[in-house]
This record gives sequence, C-alpha cells and structure tokens, in this order.
Amino acid sequence: MANNKHEFKGKVMTVLGPVAPEKVGKALMHEHLFLGMDKYAYVPDEASQRAWLEKPIAMDNLAAVSTRWKLNKASYHMYDEKTALEEVSALAHQGGNTLVDVTSIGCGRDPRALARISRATRLNIVMGGSYYVPIYHPPDIAQRSEESLADEIARDITVGVGDTGIRSGIIGEVGCFWPLTDNQRKTFRASAQAHLATGASILVHPGFDLTAPETLLRILTDAGVKPERVVIGHLDFFFDYGFLKSLAQTGCYLEFDTFGLEDTSNAVTNAPKGIERSSDTLRMERLEFLINEGFLNRIVISHDVCWTFRYSRYGGKSYDHIFRMVIPRMKRRGFTQAQLDALLVDNPRDILTFT
Repeated sequence: MANNKHEFKGKVMTVLGPVAPEKVGKALMHEHLFLGMDKYAYVPDEASQRAWLEKPIAMDNLAAVSTRWKLNKASYHMYDEKTALEEVSALAHQGGNTLVDVTSIGCGRDPRALARISRATRLNIVMGGSYYVPIYHPPDIAQRSEESLADEIARDITVGVGDTGIRSGIIGEVGCFWPLTDNQRKTFRASAQAHLATGASILVHPGFDLTAPETLLRILTDAGVKPERVVIGHLDFFFDYGFLKSLAQTGCYLEFDTFGLEDTSNAVTNAPKGIERSSDTLRMERLEFLINEGFLNRIVISHDVCWTFRYSRYGGKSYDHIFRMVIPRMKRRGFTQAQLDALLVDNPRDILTFT
C-alpha cells in the first residue's frame, strides 16, 4: 500500500476538500446524515407486529416506534436529503462548525449528498469510511485479504469514494459485535493498515461488553496504531467508573456520543451488567469524573443521530441539542469555557488533523 501521509499531514479532510485545523471550530464527532439500518431489520411472525413495518412515524406512536425500530422502515431509513438538510441546518444556526458523519461502507453512505449539504449549510462535514458490524460486511469478506480491505479504506481517503472524488477524513466507524470473529479482527487490522498509510484517525463502535474496548484497542496498537489516534465510541453505555478511568489511561479518546437519547426503558440487547442506556445527566456526571481525574484532553461528545425518530420534527433532540440545551446545563453545573472548548474544539481538531 502506498504511503500518502506526506500529502495529508497537518490537514483536515472534509467532503469539500482539505481545510486547516483551525477551521474545524466546534465539532460533533459522531453523527449520521444518511444511513440505512435495514440490515438489523426482521419480519416477525405475528401479523400485529408486521403492521409496524410500514407505519409512518407520528406523535401518537412515537414511544412505540422507538422501541420497535427494527420493525419500522420509517425509523431506520435515513434516506431523504431534504429532511437531512433541514434537520442539520439547526446545528449551523446554533454555532456548530463541523460534523463528522461516520456512516461506514455499505451502510448508505452518500458522498455527493454530504457535499451538497456542506455547501448549503457551510458546515464542515468529515466523512467516515471503514467496515461496520458483521451484518454490513461484504459477502466475500472471508475470502478477501486484509490488504485488499485496507486498500479500499485508504483509497476512500487518498482518491475518493468510487468515482466521486470526495474523500473520507476519518477511518470509521469500525464496528463489531461481541465476541469477536476472525473477519472482525481482519477489518480492525485493515483499518490499522489504512491509518498507517494515510495518518487518518480511527473511530471504533465497540461491542457491548466490558472487555471489548480495550481488546479492540489492543488489536489496533499491536498493528502499530498509537492509542491517541483512536476514538472509542458509545462509552455512555458503560457505567463502571473504574473501567472508564482504565480506558482513559491508555491514551485513547473516550467518546460520549448519544446525548439527547434519554429513553432508558429500552434495554441494550443481551448486554451484561454495567452496560445500559444513559441520560444526559449521567453523561455529564461521567464527564465530570473523567475531567477531575485529569482526562479533559481525551474526551469528545456527540449525538449519534441514527434513527429518524430522533429528528426534531418527531419530537427528537436532533443535531443541535448539545449546543441548544446541553452546554447551558453544563455551564450551570460548573463546566468552564476552557473545558467546553476542549470537548468541542481542541480535542476534535486534534483527532481530525492527519498525522
């Protein structure tokens, strides 16, 4: 694999091209503007449950839809460009500057639509690229070499996705189910190769197990990736403070990325004790703990909008929630401006800048 690090070093790659790091501004590190969650979907045996497949989302069924999203096409098809533009425009109006769209290969990633939205909103949009969880892997992944997968991930960065010329700016979200399979290990090692060739950071969707984040981090570091170039996502689901401190001590970035998702009644499927849905209050408490332990420069935050029922038009918090509602609450709790700048400006800038 050709080494392109000299070409990108010191830059941030957006869907409209490279920008200087100081242009990143206030950034959300884990979002989706376009995404198809249909690989999670299934058709139930019961007719009454099948009725949810085609139901439109409405205020009188919103609570029910949010716990049946695997049955509801309107929930898991984030395909409409006009809607995405309207929803994310609120982020720009609230003072956000950059959004990282970590939709992976095969999940509905749409480079040209992202570029159009970037132009319309003047938001920097950084596009992701790697392999997500096994149900989204290409059918021939077992036969493909690690090098061919790495070449595809790196090509998205150095050349662009397909024939679009629009390039990824981060490797991820690299996903896994737990326990790991050989193919999942292969995708993580391939992502590491692509990182070494390009200098792009890696963002991880970990399996929901207390041993998953450090195991995945070890696979990457054994392949030559420095921990400080890795972002471990979805840590709002992990409630063990000792675990969070231990993970932070490795030097990786800790991402609390489901702000605005506060329905704790819907359990994480098959998750062990200590992994649960969270609330914004609990997220802020864990941020305070990690900051007090000295890890301010290792935390980023976001919303991970990945279902349409999280749009504002359906009563969801959408992409501007952190800027509109969470930051004022954080200030009332005693977060300083310097701390907020670290979470939203300094740390994302450092992650997104190619090394």
